[in-house]
Amino acid sequence: MGLFDGLKSVLGIKAEADATRDADPDDLFGMSTAYLTMEAELGYAPTGDAALCFADVDNTDFRDAMDEVEAILDAGEVETGTTAEFTSDDHGYQWIVLHDEEFEDLVTSIHFAADTLIEARYGSRLLAAVFAFERDHDGLLAYWIYSFRRGAYYPFVPEPHDDHERDSGAEFKLESNLDGELSIENDKKYWYALWPDRRGFHPWE
Repeated sequence: MGLFDGLKSVLGIKAEADATRDADPDDLFGMSTAYLTMEAELGYAPTGDAALCFADVDNTDFRDAMDEVEAILDAGEVETGTTAEFTSDDHGYQWIVLHDEEFEDLVTSIHFAADTLIEARYGSRLLAAVFAFERDHDGLLAYWIYSFRRGAYYPFVPEPHDDHERDSGAEFKLESNLDGELSIENDKKYWYALWPDRRGFHPWE
């Protein structure tokens, strides 16, 4: 599985010290309008995929919270058609991967999942929400990543032809066009990379 550079530090003591505020899932609703700008002005269409990344907790209370999340998402699948997959990576971090052609349903489902963990007092375990886009003319994959630790978004665009290289030009263009519509992380040292294992695949695959 692909993973954030320095992920352990993001979830550890340094992350606690650098966190700007408690996780607020309502920030996720900013994507409900930003995706329209992405498509209309920049030519990036949603892929129909999004994901929530978090750290596991080995206790019964957390398992109960996750059962509640799964029940909420199962109900959402009946109502909206949003499907959910629960998976883990080689580093022990957990993913809820969502699929839906209706982008706003993805935002709503991730919000429900994150809010449920926060209500259960596991907000500190939330790492990121990830929303995937594809550029119309060349298929370039781009992501908006919401950092729960920092309470801000940042863009991540992997170079399609180079392992572990970023398309900084595309990232800065996304930043300049969405700044003001999204709350964007202004300290670029927190723009952690989320590498897929294979080119052209999402980080959770």
